[in-house]
Amino acid sequence: MATLLYRLGRFSFRRRGRVAAVWLLLLVVLGLAAAAFHGPTGDKFAMPGTESQRALDALAKEFPQASGATGTIVVAASQGRKLDAAAVAPVVKEAAAVPGVVAAVDPFRVGAVSADGRYALVQVQFDRGLKDVTDAQRAAYLKAGSSVAGLRVEHGGEVLNAAPEVGGSEGIGVVIAAVVLIVTFGSLVAAGMTLLNALIGVGAGMGGLFALSGLVELTSVTPVLALMLGLAVGIDYSLFITSRYRQFLAEGVAPEEAAGRAVGTAGSAVVFAGATVVIALAGLSVVGIPFLSVMGLAAAGTVAVAVLVALTLLPAFLSYAGARVLPRKQRTGENADAGGRGFGYTWGRVVTRLRVPILLAGVLGLGALTLPAQDLRLALPDAGTAAPGTPAREAYDLTSEGFGEGFNARLIAVVSAADRAATTAAAGEAARVIQQTPGVLAVAPPQPNAAGTTALLTIIPKAGPTAAATEDAVHAIRAKVAAIGGAEIAVTGATAVGIDVSDKLADAMPVYLLLVVGLSVLLLMLVFRSILVPVKAALGFLLTVGSTFGITVAIFQEGHLAGLLGVDVPGPLVSFLPILLIGILFGLAMDYEVFLVSRMREDYVHGDTPRQATINGMGHNARVVTAAALIMTAVFGGFVFMNDPIIKSMGFALAVGVLVDAFVVRMTLVPAVMSMLGRAAWWLPRALDRALPDLDVEGERLRHHLTARAASPEHALL
Repeated sequence: MATLLYRLGRFSFRRRGRVAAVWLLLLVVLGLAAAAFHGPTGDKFAMPGTESQRALDALAKEFPQASGATGTIVVAASQGRKLDAAAVAPVVKEAAAVPGVVAAVDPFRVGAVSADGRYALVQVQFDRGLKDVTDAQRAAYLKAGSSVAGLRVEHGGEVLNAAPEVGGSEGIGVVIAAVVLIVTFGSLVAAGMTLLNALIGVGAGMGGLFALSGLVELTSVTPVLALMLGLAVGIDYSLFITSRYRQFLAEGVAPEEAAGRAVGTAGSAVVFAGATVVIALAGLSVVGIPFLSVMGLAAAGTVAVAVLVALTLLPAFLSYAGARVLPRKQRTGENADAGGRGFGYTWGRVVTRLRVPILLAGVLGLGALTLPAQDLRLALPDAGTAAPGTPAREAYDLTSEGFGEGFNARLIAVVSAADRAATTAAAGEAARVIQQTPGVLAVAPPQPNAAGTTALLTIIPKAGPTAAATEDAVHAIRAKVAAIGGAEIAVTGATAVGIDVSDKLADAMPVYLLLVVGLSVLLLMLVFRSILVPVKAALGFLLTVGSTFGITVAIFQEGHLAGLLGVDVPGPLVSFLPILLIGILFGLAMDYEVFLVSRMREDYVHGDTPRQATINGMGHNARVVTAAALIMTAVFGGFVFMNDPIIKSMGFALAVGVLVDAFVVRMTLVPAVMSMLGRAAWWLPRALDRALPDLDVEGERLRHHLTARAASPEHALL
């Protein structure tokens, strides 16, 4: 692989104009395709095979007028006053006139008025699903009743679910990344070129994703996740190759040859690291959850594009930049890190000398940070976690104030039978047993369809959508109605869908974690020709994941220091965050493992003692791994400033995970363990060594080719 990449690097360097033109053309084509075929995104987390999804499918077929998007308008009188039908009538009339609305229900007709008469709920039913509701319809919905004097009118409901805005906050991460690159390289040209290369890759990847969004249904989180990962790995992969190129230039290697060697060596590690991220993200498909599969594949696609850009476009940029990628001191022949005096060498010596206390402190410390993860709860976010001041949040809070949080967690029992009589009997029995279920506040009278074969029961829990009591109530209701004969009864609604999604993801998480850990052991065994190094890496990854979960639970679920991150309502973590975190952190952790340990193995193979090889690996790569980790943390951390609770928690967890894995696990625990293992770290049974394919990530074959060519001028590698 290294030899092939060496040839690719030299070709791209030599044919810089053609390579740059191809990528520019591709960027333009994908941008035009995205503009032409861009489809809507939404927050529909479909879960085929679950009870809630089966009920929704049945509604679409048997009760289509009740299967469209819904909204809730909350009306409140001033303090000390009561509402009357005449006061609320204009709100109902304006809501009914919104384009696409098939019904706006008068709260006084159905009893949706609070006990004190001050609050009322106007239920609004649209004729189409959430993804088909236009921005113009949402705007008209938000205006309905807002001009009625003397009343407070707030608009909520699922119809307001929309994609989070991607704009200024994540730019903070890019700015910090630029500063880190400038400090690391000491060259504006090198920093700017690396950042531009990554941005082109992100632009191409996002263009392709949006071009496909008209054919594939995307959740609103999918593009943000793809952008987040594409930026982070794009900058890091370019950083690794540029750093190696600068090393070769500083050693006196000709620019074209330096580019070839940089792509052949660091590029090999980039291919492996990118492949692990892609495999881990694509592996989300095995969970069997469609929206999660799409998220994983979309993010994997942007990572794959980032790898291709780093291997091809970056050498072309290096050709244009020439020696300007080096800082002024190195251009004059000085070496700022000569003689093993750099920070990496110093830190390597400290860790190998104090390896036992450092190892104990690191493992115990990360273990302590993992403890809050025992209380991990999962749920889909609701309007109660939306940013304060947004319409959805204001409507949620006003509903809770007037009716209780359970009115924000309404459930629907769908009763289906062969004829009207059987449906009526089953619906009546279901209403009776549901009303007696702990955690249920009220059950509305059955609402039948025209044929009388399906009836809906609206259920009001006592607690909010993400409360443990509501989850218990849903499971209890399902258990009770299962005993009713003569009809099929299923519980659905946004709250029930969220519970089903969380349950299925919680069941899938241990299986996926086992798959990822097993994959890491196998891949690292191929790369390092070792048994203990992969096992050590996998155990380190588990420490990273556990401590990241613990810290995230402590802040976002338990509320410790939540105010510092703008989390005003702590609650369960987003249900798909843990499994996404496992997949992404696995790939990123393998990045740092490969870049650090591959140099240790290289020096050990060339005759250094295990301890000295460990120190050399830290000395040569600590600076670039530090820069890469800071850049990834900055990019991910930039998303913490977004108001969307999903994106905020995802950005925070990834930023913390990268910091823990890079600085505690890879740069501290790894060298400590490697120095303890000594020569045993590189042991591999001969039979297994012969059976495993040689990926040549360190470029051993490439070095042999270069040595042969230097000894025999007539020998040409290209």
